[in-house]
Amino acid sequence: MDTRQFLRTSAIAFTTALGLLVSGCSGGSPSSEAPGPSGSVPGAAAPSPVSAAAMKPYYGQKLDWRNCGAPGFQCATLKAPLDYSKPEGPSVELAVARVKATGPGKRIGSLQVNPGGPGGSAVGYLQAYAGVGYPAPVRARYDMVAVDPRGVARSEPVTCLDGKEMDAYTQSDQTPDDPAEIDRLSTAFKGFAAGCKEQSSMVLPHVSTVEAARDMDIFRSALGDEKLSYVGASYGTFLGATYAELFPERVGRLVLDGAMDPSLPARQMNRDQTEGFETAFKSFAADCTRRSDCPLGTKSTADAAARMKAFFAELDAQPLPTGESRELTESLATTGVIAAMYDEGAWPQLRGGLAEAMNGDGAGLLALSDSYYERESDGSYSNLMSAYSAVSCLDLPPAFTTPDEVKASTADFEKASPVFGRNFAWASLGCAYWPTPATGSPHRIKAEGAAPILVVGTTRDPATPYKWAQALARQLDSGTLLTYEGDGHTAYGRGSDCVDTAINTYLLTGTPPADGTRCR
Repeated sequence: MDTRQFLRTSAIAFTTALGLLVSGCSGGSPSSEAPGPSGSVPGAAAPSPVSAAAMKPYYGQKLDWRNCGAPGFQCATLKAPLDYSKPEGPSVELAVARVKATGPGKRIGSLQVNPGGPGGSAVGYLQAYAGVGYPAPVRARYDMVAVDPRGVARSEPVTCLDGKEMDAYTQSDQTPDDPAEIDRLSTAFKGFAAGCKEQSSMVLPHVSTVEAARDMDIFRSALGDEKLSYVGASYGTFLGATYAELFPERVGRLVLDGAMDPSLPARQMNRDQTEGFETAFKSFAADCTRRSDCPLGTKSTADAAARMKAFFAELDAQPLPTGESRELTESLATTGVIAAMYDEGAWPQLRGGLAEAMNGDGAGLLALSDSYYERESDGSYSNLMSAYSAVSCLDLPPAFTTPDEVKASTADFEKASPVFGRNFAWASLGCAYWPTPATGSPHRIKAEGAAPILVVGTTRDPATPYKWAQALARQLDSGTLLTYEGDGHTAYGRGSDCVDTAINTYLLTGTPPADGTRCR
């Protein structure tokens, strides 16, 4: 389980991660042209040049919409090539959904949304939040639409382990203390990878971000839009930036919120995240220590961090009962704490869960961990973690290839975060055993010729550190940086009128805020 798993909108922050968009009709006739021989991305998981003639059936398809989910939502199935280098071969079926513009005002077009991951269901996000919770002026003038990326949720989902196997996997000790524990962790990673290969061998080599971005362009065409308008959060920013790199001339209005830096190798990315979660924990601890009931003490953030680290060590030695068959292990407790770092609205729940755990009851922290992993009460899991690994391990070479490499870097990770560093270092070993070799590599994305692209960064974002947004905005030829000075993962729809107004204005008029605009 690579720490890039944290590049997503967590279940806790699901309804606050984003919030925008409108429905509208683009001028001119619908675009149905295939991408032709262009669209290969240096350094990315780019398939060979695509034949326009072979792609014509995909770009010419019509969607058969049907009612689904809540009133007003419609669903359909979109087809795309399994392998873009062989478009005449097998296809994949992708789940898509929409809710039409509510009006008043002239429809602008369709607004695709993606909540992050990789592995987050865009269709689920649309139906649970974006289609009803984005600002009314945006929903008035855009059809809100989504496609579950290949390998995710309803779109040829990658499957690796069953519920009981996932329970065991999520309890794996990710702070091994001796060779035997290291072997057990490596065995867990190998077992997860083997399960993915056994159950999803056909789709596993074809779930890269480049392929998902190409799918988005087929969806754009099927919707009748000449250009893509899009809001992507977290990993969704990498997906959106990749689209811009492949199809710069088809970029409409792109909001990349909680941005990733595509130029980073996996090891640096994971270390940066380690530092990001330490920053977020310090912010939580500063708030906690001002409260008389803080379970981490009230003296200082340093004391709170020391107590947190000591508590994890206690769980490593002796897990806690939770009132069910699973105990609260150190790994599950760490995940529960990490989950609450995504959204300061979850801090009270975290304080309560920590207080209960320090009194012998691990149920509260287990619930936070379960929300992060999308584990249901019946013991089943969504395919989020399977899809996360499948996409991540295909997009970048592994951060580490052997346990010895992890051991050599542990001190550096612990320097970045005394609280989480050791856990994050060992979690970064997951892709070392992946059955499908990486097809992508770190590279800068310029997207020359694209219309203005709005990049949004939050100064104390744990999962996508602020410096990543700064880096992406600099890389993009037409990037504009909007800064939210605050806590939590992503900025749109989190309570800042300044942020929301700037993004809404861009989506409705195409005019981004001045580069370097800062909001609170």
